[in-house]
Amino acid sequence: MDLDREDTKDIARSLEHPECFAAVFDRHFKPVYAYLARRVGPGIAQELAQDTFLQAFSSRGAFDATRGSARSWLFGIAANILRHHTRSERRQLEAYARSEPSSPTWLDEDLVADRVDAKTAWPAIATALIDLDPDQREALLLLAWADLSYQEIAEALGVPVGTVRSRIFRAREHLRELLAASGQLIEGTIAQGGSDG
Repeated sequence: MDLDREDTKDIARSLEHPECFAAVFDRHFKPVYAYLARRVGPGIAQELAQDTFLQAFSSRGAFDATRGSARSWLFGIAANILRHHTRSERRQLEAYARSEPSSPTWLDEDLVADRVDAKTAWPAIATALIDLDPDQREALLLLAWADLSYQEIAEALGVPVGTVRSRIFRAREHLRELLAASGQLIEGTIAQGGSDG
């Protein structure tokens, strides 16, 4: 099943039969909510995810499948809604920075060591994320936490792919500098890079 095609059909059908939009909601609510929860915490994320889908439903007549997928359209709406909640996000990142690492639950010693390293580095990563330019942070977290491709991020934010690449590159460079200075740079952090999908 081609989700982009299904989404496009369901959105088009929902113009005459609003209940058809429920299929789009069912396919995309969990990933949008999960992304928002990582950004601002579960309580606020529930409200923001609902706002995202209410706004998407209200503006579904303007959805243009030639400009991107419903997934990137929804994440773009979520990103715009998040811009109005930056104070909450900053507080969440500050809380992450103060949090104590939790105990690993895996039995594999290598995995335990990796997990401990990542948990130990997380406060420094959260602190570094606070210091990022908001546009760079948005692009980097859409890549790392929402698992969007560079193209999907560009569609979501309404900017060229080159701008997304530049923002993510600058964000990673800034994070590397901050984490190296704190002695917390480890393999596998969002500062280390990854697929540009």
